[in-house]
Amino acid sequence: MSSSSYGPSVLVTGGRGAVARAVAARLAERAIPFRLGSREPGPPGASGASGAPGAVHLDLTDPATFPAALEGIRTVFLYAEAAAIDAFVKEATAAGVEHVVLLSSSSVLGADATENALAASHLAVEQALLASPLRTTLLRPGAFASNALGWAWAMKSGTPIRLPYPGAYADPVHEADIADAAVAVLSDPALAGGAYTLTGPQSLTFAAQLAVLSGVLGRSVPFETITPEQWKADVEGFVPGSYADALLAHWAAQDGIAMSVTDEVERLTGHPARTFETWAEDHAEAFS
Repeated sequence: MSSSSYGPSVLVTGGRGAVARAVAARLAERAIPFRLGSREPGPPGASGASGAPGAVHLDLTDPATFPAALEGIRTVFLYAEAAAIDAFVKEATAAGVEHVVLLSSSSVLGADATENALAASHLAVEQALLASPLRTTLLRPGAFASNALGWAWAMKSGTPIRLPYPGAYADPVHEADIADAAVAVLSDPALAGGAYTLTGPQSLTFAAQLAVLSGVLGRSVPFETITPEQWKADVEGFVPGSYADALLAHWAAQDGIAMSVTDEVERLTGHPARTFETWAEDHAEAFS
């Protein structure tokens, strides 16, 4: 990327997230100047092409933090936070931002997107950006492979994984592929302005994902089937009720029904999407 395309720097939001960290690392490798924004920035200062660990304070729910984070920025890698998106669009436009790459979700493509709490929040951000003067690129990943990290505690403690729909299919995508796709559209103007549905290369049930983890870890990973009500009780206090209901509805709809997968990771990055087995190998330590 040159200053003649999108300007001198990129703002990477959600600085503590796995995808944002991976995007920042790739920008640093390419010597693309960037600023990392985080709700909890840690050491003061802004990351740049050197990949320094500092970050600016940016809370996507607090418009007061927007001006300093956006100063001098021409391109934004944006997490989908709907709470203050109208204020963010207004401030970004005033700051001279030209291009926003949004980390959205393929859930917005569902027929129930406006009624599903998870999908609706992403859709609201998409709509606000598309109605603005900002050139917008939509990255719509399916299920994050890293959702499997939610099983780590039970696996470490030797207790069965409790699943309401072990036969529900997902399209798990490696966070490294999402980051690769993001950097591709951040750095190539020819790719900007599109909407890309990002999936892994396989449609896998939760039971199949656990079997993959079992093979990678070399030990049994048992699970038990529970009712949706039992699962909702398990996650109370961790997952808001409306989001829990949305997840349960999605899993019920995909129970025994394979997901469609796309080749858009390869189209954007030039390499095939990483398999769930590769993800498991990359994160095996988390389950040890």
